[in-house]
Amino acid sequence: RREYVPFSSTGYRPTVPVASTWMTDDTHRTPDMERPPDTLQAPDGRAAPMDDQRTAETFEQIFFELRKVIVGQTRLLERLLVGVLCRGHCLLESVPGLAKTLAAETLANVVGGTFARIQFTPDLLPSDIVGTRIYRGSSETCDVEFGPVFVNFLLTDEINRAPAKVQSALLEVMAEQQVTIGGVTHPVPTPFFVVATQNPIESEGVYNLPDAQRDRFMMKIVLDHPTADEELTILDRMGVTSATPVPEQVISLDELVQLQHRADEVFVDRSVAQYAVDLIQCTRDPGRFNLGDLHDIVGLGASPRATINLIRGARALAMLRGRTYATPQDVFDLAPEILRHRLLLTYDALAQDVTTDDVVNRILAAV
Repeated sequence: RREYVPFSSTGYRPTVPVASTWMTDDTHRTPDMERPPDTLQAPDGRAAPMDDQRTAETFEQIFFELRKVIVGQTRLLERLLVGVLCRGHCLLESVPGLAKTLAAETLANVVGGTFARIQFTPDLLPSDIVGTRIYRGSSETCDVEFGPVFVNFLLTDEINRAPAKVQSALLEVMAEQQVTIGGVTHPVPTPFFVVATQNPIESEGVYNLPDAQRDRFMMKIVLDHPTADEELTILDRMGVTSATPVPEQVISLDELVQLQHRADEVFVDRSVAQYAVDLIQCTRDPGRFNLGDLHDIVGLGASPRATINLIRGARALAMLRGRTYATPQDVFDLAPEILRHRLLLTYDALAQDVTTDDVVNRILAAV
């Protein structure tokens, strides 16, 4: 059985020596401290080769800028970065006021990307998000008016408020990275990252995402309220001080794309891949892993897309933690976010008040 290892104050656990000033808590450093120089490019301007220490220092700078604005929510920040590096998308679920929008916007500013926010409502149309053709009477031609999806970081607030046709239009952009308007295909900017949010406490007038559409999201991240100390820090930053913290840009979009390519180069041993496969197989046939009682709990297990995302996420998480190889612990840490929205429970599970997190925890303890 593998135990969950707590995150460090910066959200990851580097395994290479990095300057001690940049590996300590935020309380030991100030925003005006000199940051390490840019290390993503070689002196001649070409992309630098894979270097775990340089990459760890870069991510340390990114986390530092994020934590200047976001208090706590370390797991959220780490998972968002994993999603960006994996070219995946994230679904956030929490009550209002937990910095979901602020986290996505801050991440876009730190990496130099464009950002847009769409508030989903029941009267929203697909053309409102992807764009449409507008007739110009002066020239007797139709011009294409692009929608807000043509950005690098897109936040769709309360995605379950919009009807199914709008949700499907967004999910098409997420999957194909392009939009077709008037028979012409227009690619969205690269990189393209979607953060969708939904509110779990209000169920009136919502259009719940079908299981097939939820499976398109790489991770579902559930947020919780901050601790008392974190809430006091939030009050000091946002409610007492006159100057709101402003993050600085750490890398460019080109450098972010380089990091995505570096994440693809992280080594995954056969045993790590087998562990990911066993986790997914356990959701489909729990009896093979001495969890026969889950047959009456899990109606439908995870798809092969979950296996692929487990390995992709493990690569990115390993790079965030300063390694050029993935370990079973990386797969273990990401399993709750990747599996919780892909398991379909039976009515017996609902009657027994069993959640997908309960099932995932049992699987992780047994495999």
